[in-house]
Amino acid sequence: MQDRPTISELLQSVTHLLDTELVPTLSGSRQFYARVAANVLRIVERELANEEEQLSAEWLRLNALLDMTDRPATRDALQQAIWQRTEELSERIRQGDADTGPYREQMLQHLKETIQDKLIVSNPKWIERPKEENG
Repeated sequence: MQDRPTISELLQSVTHLLDTELVPTLSGSRQFYARVAANVLRIVERELANEEEQLSAEWLRLNALLDMTDRPATRDALQQAIWQRTEELSERIRQGDADTGPYREQMLQHLKETIQDKLIVSNPKWIERPKEENG
């Protein structure tokens, strides 16, 4: 682990360089690609900042919906386990387990929170829009 600059500081520095120094001097497709690159860096920064909390919350929600399972020890193993448990949840949905009743409500709440967590990383401005704009 490095001390300074932090990962966040490095990402912010490169994003700032792209936004303030490069994008204004470019045009056409090069300007577009520089903006895309800056946006990618912002997404990476948000993911790094939110990942631990979001993975933990999703794991707890999946444990409430499926059989309780011990949390994997590493981030990579946790991501893989969440993917596998989401596949298990999808199968239960396909089998009709979430068609009615309290399980349906719990599953819908899980999906809502999971989607919101993904939007916080990929496009937080979408969450801030008035509901009539969101569709």
